[in-house]
Amino acid sequence: MKKILLVEDDAEICEIITEYFGNKGTEVEAVRNGGEASDMISGGIEGYELVLLDIMLPEADGFTLCRQLRMKSDVPVIFITARGREEDILSGYDLGCDDYIVKPFLLSVLYSKCEAVVRRAGKIGNNTQLICGTICLDTRTLRCFADGCEVELPPKEFAILRYLLEHENWVISRDTLLNRVWGYDYFGSDRVVDNHIKKLRKALGSAGAQIKTLVGRGYKLAKE
Repeated sequence: MKKILLVEDDAEICEIITEYFGNKGTEVEAVRNGGEASDMISGGIEGYELVLLDIMLPEADGFTLCRQLRMKSDVPVIFITARGREEDILSGYDLGCDDYIVKPFLLSVLYSKCEAVVRRAGKIGNNTQLICGTICLDTRTLRCFADGCEVELPPKEFAILRYLLEHENWVISRDTLLNRVWGYDYFGSDRVVDNHIKKLRKALGSAGAQIKTLVGRGYKLAKE
């Protein structure tokens, strides 16, 4: 990791993380105000490989910032926060974060998680082919193959499949798919996701069985 953005209002935590990461060759730019971070996001945050994001911040909270980020960028996001309630953690993942770490934490563990997230994001970004089982999707040519045969997919089904492939074996909620595929300004029923998943499975034929339904939780793409 070369450079990350840390949004954290605790000066001591900023100093500790900056020093620890700096000793490992990673530059940390720390911002202690949610409003300032929001301005940075609006202007674009190219050059950062990762964003470490607290939730309880002055002027703009971390959830708001993550939502703003996901409308402009796919940069990996890890929440670091004292809010460890299940509903907070699930909200973080629904907004599109890549990991959620509850304070207090070991710096060595935080750094390892950051490396893993950045490494995974790099693999996705550098490889135009996403493959899981007998499903292959080429993000450059926008072509999809299942069981060796090309499959024509409408834009929504293509976007859903791409997100599931990028998060293989993750449980993805309907709300997350709505936010990432339909956008945060969509106000319709989340059942629209079920309808498109049904169409996607049908289009994929036997490979459609790789999309698993987890009742009350969402969907997961797996090899078998």
